[in-house]
Amino acid sequence: MEKLLLNLIRHIGKNMPQLKVVDEDYGQLEMLDQEDRDTYPLTFPAVLIDAPEVSWSNLGELGQKGDATVRARLIIECYDDTHATSETEGRIQEREEMRRRLFLLLQGHRIDGESVLIRTYSRFYTFNHGIKVYEETYSLELTERPDNTKVTASRPKVRISGVKLA
Repeated sequence: MEKLLLNLIRHIGKNMPQLKVVDEDYGQLEMLDQEDRDTYPLTFPAVLIDAPEVSWSNLGELGQKGDATVRARLIIECYDDTHATSETEGRIQEREEMRRRLFLLLQGHRIDGESVLIRTYSRFYTFNHGIKVYEETYSLELTERPDNTKVTASRPKVRISGVKLA
């Protein structure tokens, strides 16, 4: 899964230079209010990426196919007033443009010749300190085989009992 995270961090970081942080998600957002946790400061806008699970099935010869889940969280500070008479309601559109840019980078992105990322779920929520989170989940099919492994199959031994051969 690490190659998946590394590919996405590089891809997003290269194509969205306005982001202050692009990193794997290990709970940095949730640690904002935990003074006893040792982590670098999370600056915004940020994208945190996680690949929380893969369901594997066998392909034979020790190979496996996996259905992976990838989660990307776009995190933006929202300190601007955006009510109708504030004259800064355009900040909503700016956030939407950034969210859409991230979606366009991820939807259909191919990682190391594997299948493409396909969005399966979205949610948007506010967090402490005036933070808005745009979370999207994608699915991806992976294959993995052990390197330099030769599979040999022995001949099955057949035993017949209770039968007389003439």
